[in-house]
Amino acid sequence: MLFKSKLLSSAMILSSATLMITANNTLAGEHSAPSDHANNEHAQSAAAPNKHGDSHHAHWGYVGAESPEHWGELSADYHTCLDGKNQTPIDIQAAEDVALPPLEFHYAASGYDELNNGHTIQVNYQGGSWLTVDGRNYELKQFHFHTPSENHIQGHEFPMEAHLVHADAEGRLAVVAVMFEEGAENTELKTAWQAMPTHPDEHHALTPKISAAALLPASHDYYHFTGSLTTPPCTEGVNWIVLKQPMTASAAQIAQFSQVMGHPNNRPLQSLNARTVQQ
Repeated sequence: MLFKSKLLSSAMILSSATLMITANNTLAGEHSAPSDHANNEHAQSAAAPNKHGDSHHAHWGYVGAESPEHWGELSADYHTCLDGKNQTPIDIQAAEDVALPPLEFHYAASGYDELNNGHTIQVNYQGGSWLTVDGRNYELKQFHFHTPSENHIQGHEFPMEAHLVHADAEGRLAVVAVMFEEGAENTELKTAWQAMPTHPDEHHALTPKISAAALLPASHDYYHFTGSLTTPPCTEGVNWIVLKQPMTASAAQIAQFSQVMGHPNNRPLQSLNARTVQQ
């Protein structure tokens, strides 16, 4: 019940309607239709395929006057990026030992569309794949990447991090973070990278479709904390599941993603404040 109580407390932070809007924008932009974090790299809508919000929102980025340190100044809608107290990413230094529920992944090979939204490379997912945690189902909306990693584990920054963005029926978001170390080539990434769009707002259909299951490590042990989208509007109330075991990607695969982005696309670490990380 620990995880479920966390979910319910998260829902109290933001209304389900707000989270669903964010999810759809994240789906499209990060954490723009099915973009970064629900369909927004984390929260553009669960229905829209872009990364972090729609065209009506202030433009943001990772360099210059639109970089993360300025996000909170770009729009009143982004104030949480500046004054939020439960922001992501974090450095997981210590964790409370609790009986976290197991993760049940039910992923089909349904990654059908690959988008360069200018902030990340995002693979949009068809319906019918979900994560079950403590009896609650979260549908996989999209997954996207950051280099170097946004979250750290015991001070260690990884070369790359994947965010698998899910939303439940009420619009609550759960993001599964998978870390990548440099090593053996990742077969599923090879398929995705062959179709990688090199220009912003460019889509490529994925044939064959790819499976997010191939991005998961053998061990599903994880850290859990309540946080936020890692991109504007930095909405809080997001349940973060950070898998402990990293995957590998080759140096060439990591470099290809970095070169297409043109610059690091990771938000700096945020303060843990009064939160507790569980494991």
